Amino acid sequence: MENVVRLLSTLALMGAVRHLADRYEAELRTRIDADFAPTLALLDRLRGGEGADVVILTREGLDDLAAEGIVVADSRVDLARSYVGIAVKAGVDHPDIATETALRATLLGARVAYSRIGASGIFFAQLIERMGIASEINARARIVPSGFTAERLVAGEADLAVQQISELKQVPGVEVIGPIPLEMQSPAVFSAGRLAASKRVLQACELLKYLASPEAAPVLRESGLEK
Repeated sequence: MENVVRLLSTLALMGAVRHLADRYEAELRTRIDADFAPTLALLDRLRGGEGADVVILTREGLDDLAAEGIVVADSRVDLARSYVGIAVKAGVDHPDIATETALRATLLGARVAYSRIGASGIFFAQLIERMGIASEINARARIVPSGFTAERLVAGEADLAVQQISELKQVPGVEVIGPIPLEMQSPAVFSAGRLAASKRVLQACELLKYLASPEAAPVLRESGLEK
């Protein structure tokens, strides 16, 4: 039987996991069968009974699954932190987002693409509410059901894309301006754990150990995440 481990992962880790998968297969002779989706979509799928061996989610999402018995609580490991950032189409001038005042002016003058169900989209929707500009932004916004918001930049449907920096970096033809001011956000922590129903306990544990190892850290950082 093929030596394979089934991984479900939030989109924020897509770039890093894809870069690590070939190396992992060469070193441990185990193939990573990975599928990627927003955290809330993965929570629904797992609660609906979808099978996997390892899952990567926000720490809050993983903790919820552990409390429900879907994830083995003592298998949980934190992998990386991520900030929500803003990108523009490559070659376009980079607007000022360095302060709350500058960010407000930039957002009000642009068509913004953000996610409906991803962690970054939920954060951004709450942010613009707190800033008192939600109605103005949403009147022109492209709210993406799932996937990469920066694809709307390439398609000419938006001027700014908001998402986790590691997700923005997955789209060719765009440039990341930087994070939303750090004093306005808390980093999302992404964690991994073993599914309680997994029949590949050894392979799952080996993958979790690898993802949290010093060897994986440079790949995580290169993809836009922080250790």
